[in-house]
Amino acid sequence: MIGIPGKWSTEVLADRLEALTGHRAVLAVSEIDVQWDTGRVLWGETDLAHYDAVVVKKINAVYSAHTEDRIRMLKLLEQSGVQVISPTVSLNGLVNRLAGTQALMAAGIPMPATRITERVDAALGALNDWGKMVLKPMYSTKARGMQLLQAGQPDAAAQIQAFQKDNPVMYLQQGLELDGRDLGMVFVGGQYLCTYARVGNSEAWNTTIHDGGRYEAYTPDADLIELGRRAQQCFELGFTTVDIALTSAGPVVFEVSAFGGFKGALEGCGIDAAEAYAQHIVKRTAR
Repeated sequence: MIGIPGKWSTEVLADRLEALTGHRAVLAVSEIDVQWDTGRVLWGETDLAHYDAVVVKKINAVYSAHTEDRIRMLKLLEQSGVQVISPTVSLNGLVNRLAGTQALMAAGIPMPATRITERVDAALGALNDWGKMVLKPMYSTKARGMQLLQAGQPDAAAQIQAFQKDNPVMYLQQGLELDGRDLGMVFVGGQYLCTYARVGNSEAWNTTIHDGGRYEAYTPDADLIELGRRAQQCFELGFTTVDIALTSAGPVVFEVSAFGGFKGALEGCGIDAAEAYAQHIVKRTAR
């Protein structure tokens, strides 16, 4: 399993897989060497082609264009017949925010109004049109690097210019009026597992646990589950969380996660999603 050794989500999945298979092998992607000339993908002296499957739990803690490079390194394994779970094409389609948005929009999934631009004046125009806007890096997780702007904010142009220094192609999304929470809908092998709510605190504009939010149970109706199912169906993922917000105009999908965690399901729903995922992996590789 490829993950971040020592991190909870990596280790708990490794624990569950070890309990089911009697085998444990956890490695960081930085420990892998790809030899295109020999056709081998090595972990030290071990040829990973000897495994039935390689499970990708996490590539690195912070997304970047290098995350896509590291995922592509695993393509040779797939070509040699080793199952990579989730497939590299699915993971690469989600690491970049714009790529994920394009797939969801093409499938008719409702999302917040979104614009892409390299012009500050166009970004200011979007802010004036919407009244509230979120600047989102193309590569980020847990709302890292995101900024909320309000129309009429005196330093809005300066904030946009500062954001653009690290984000030349700017991803802009309309800021929505939420009730202080959004939802994480969990799927294993394309099958619905549970839904939890992330509830923000009064000191942060977003609901992420990284910024002080907490998990709570949530029971969605059938229509909402179907929306989540359609969203995750755009990508062939072994495990994912679909981020959904409830608005006065109806639910919208923020994103589908390439590397969803297990704590939301455990703390919000009381469900061991790592166990469910491990069982799915074993059944899939036993075919």
